[in-house]
Amino acid sequence: MKTVMRGVALAAATALALAACASAPDEGSTSSSTDTAGASETQTAEPIDYTACIVSDAGGFDDKSFNQLSFEGTKKAAADLNANFKSVQSDSETDFQPNLEAMVGVGCNTIVSVGFALSAATVESALANPDLEYVLVDDAADNDFNGEKDAPNIKPLLYDTAQAAFLVGYLSAGYSQTGKVGTFGGQPYPTVTIFMDGFKQGVDYYNKVKGTSVAVVGWDGKDGSFTGGFEANDTAKATATNIIGQGVDVLLPVGGPIYQSARDAIADSGKDIALIGVDADVYNTDPSVQDILLTSIMKNMDVSCYDTIMAAGEGSFDPTAYVGTLENGGVGMAPLHNFESKVDPGLVAEVDQLKQDIIDGTVPVTSYLNQ
Repeated sequence: MKTVMRGVALAAATALALAACASAPDEGSTSSSTDTAGASETQTAEPIDYTACIVSDAGGFDDKSFNQLSFEGTKKAAADLNANFKSVQSDSETDFQPNLEAMVGVGCNTIVSVGFALSAATVESALANPDLEYVLVDDAADNDFNGEKDAPNIKPLLYDTAQAAFLVGYLSAGYSQTGKVGTFGGQPYPTVTIFMDGFKQGVDYYNKVKGTSVAVVGWDGKDGSFTGGFEANDTAKATATNIIGQGVDVLLPVGGPIYQSARDAIADSGKDIALIGVDADVYNTDPSVQDILLTSIMKNMDVSCYDTIMAAGEGSFDPTAYVGTLENGGVGMAPLHNFESKVDPGLVAEVDQLKQDIIDGTVPVTSYLNQ
């Protein structure tokens, strides 16, 4: 599957444009502007001459999802290195280019761009600044689709979440009492549909093993239900409500905060429907869904960002693409938490074995990353 082209509007890189479009870097702030995590009173190591930086996509660093995880991993690495840390939050796609230029201007050594939407802007910045190091989260930096990244100084961080979603699909099929489970996404980008693909493959595998016919509503492997964006809004809630109306009792929304709309739709339905989170363990990031959350499909961006920045700060930046898998811990299925007593222990044991089978290659899982 080819990556969908992301259009990124380019803006002027003047200070005036920065002020108008986004939050410009500013020492001492931690959210929409720059945050510095250098030496503190509890640190004994000498500060190093290195600055790690991060630029969010339009979701912001408090999205309880991939922006937040990437931010936390990058910031922790800077603190552990006793290095400088700077961040800038984008409010829209027109902020991407000026925000990246601002990071270059304040002396960043390594710049982390969060999300596929920043791909084109990151490639442009990396080509213009070949001596700097770039990390692109959740995109291969291949905007001309020739199978190679477009700038040699970019390290893509990719995640084969289909593997973890396969486990959750199998679990959901075994948990379902109605014989129907559902999913929907924000937009049909490969980084979204990879969750839906793995989920469906897991349900199909359960049906094959058990001789059952659990149906997946909202995704047939090629087409499905999408909200058109990544906002928790009326459209997302209506999409969730439509799928719930078709009799599902497990629901997987893929697209950052759109799970919040699914939460509200579940509440309005008055039905016993289990929610599945994505990216982070949503049980930990959002207490409002703890009572309805079956599990989460985790993309451990905090770990991969941390490891990458630690290596870069120690002078060992490797631009080779990283692919998170079940085997290396880059993706995974979160604990069942409040649902532990509601799920058959035998089913849990099957999922545990299935994880090992996927790692061993006994059970194949396909995604756009391995086709």
